[in-house]
Amino acid sequence: MKVAIQYGATLVDSDGHVAGHDAGATLVRRLLRVFPGAELIGPGPRHGAGFDVIPLEFVDGATTVVINMDVINSLSTWQILKANCDEPSLMNFVWWNTSQYTHPFQRAALALSCALFPTFANSERTATEVREIVSSWTIQPLAEKARIAWVNLGIRLEHVQARQEPAIPVVLYPAIYLSERKQPQLFLDVVERLVKRTPIRVEARLHESHLISEQAMRLSRRDWAWVGPLTASREDYWEALARTTAFLATADEESYGLEYIEALVAGAVGVFPDRPWVRAILPAGYPFIYDTPAEAEAMLYRAVTDTAACRSELDKAADGSFTEWLRARHDDDRFEKAIADQVTEWFEA
Repeated sequence: MKVAIQYGATLVDSDGHVAGHDAGATLVRRLLRVFPGAELIGPGPRHGAGFDVIPLEFVDGATTVVINMDVINSLSTWQILKANCDEPSLMNFVWWNTSQYTHPFQRAALALSCALFPTFANSERTATEVREIVSSWTIQPLAEKARIAWVNLGIRLEHVQARQEPAIPVVLYPAIYLSERKQPQLFLDVVERLVKRTPIRVEARLHESHLISEQAMRLSRRDWAWVGPLTASREDYWEALARTTAFLATADEESYGLEYIEALVAGAVGVFPDRPWVRAILPAGYPFIYDTPAEAEAMLYRAVTDTAACRSELDKAADGSFTEWLRARHDDDRFEKAIADQVTEWFEA
């Protein structure tokens, strides 16, 4: 069986590479690496750098497993594949937070999709949410037959670079969007109070669609802040993380938390809200989890003024080395093996 990857937001640049550093583009590149010879579903046929782009109408669903990242559209994808074969091979990849779908029609469509097609989730938390949606929004015979698997996405550990401690502590806004779910105003409120107490430099690397937002403009006017576009390459991205002192997470919901884990592995001290998604990715005794903005400020102050001691506390929470604890649980080698094995199991590929 061949593999084809479907993600409608994928952009292939003039050199034939999948463009962008957002989570979706990163995962498309990762899947292309996991499945050598895989095709990318797109609007028109063309050759990419090591892969072919092919319209969905040209895919033979009898000999090709379609991994659909646009899960809510799987029913229409199946109908198109069905025109060319009797039993299309289609699976879902849920790599985002299910709470983004709030309308009853969207929730029902997501539930039906995950009940009808094998579904692979990016974390145990996401898999649990999918099971709950399927159980709540579909009939019992479908829910009982739902096939749902998961593994943590993990990160490319070989990309991690040696630490470069900055002269002035760098505090990172750990997201590329200023959407409401990320609670950017809370981040801004805390760092604006913190900068009155101690010198810091705030950095925010944002998706181009959010660079021109009012909040981005307001932050960029501060002489202690830098707001700019996403880094040009993954090497530049990891170089920037290597000189990041700390970050303040403020998101209400995350399906996994890839950006946070990357920053932690790079050596930044993370300050997190007390949320279920946070508890799912960190050791039980992680010391920098806050309930109130005042607590967030106090923890972030310690992270930038007594960084070495904070890192020692992280090691203690992990019963040894916090970095090694993260590496053991968030290595993308586990993801690559798990999704490849699951495709084989589900489709006898």
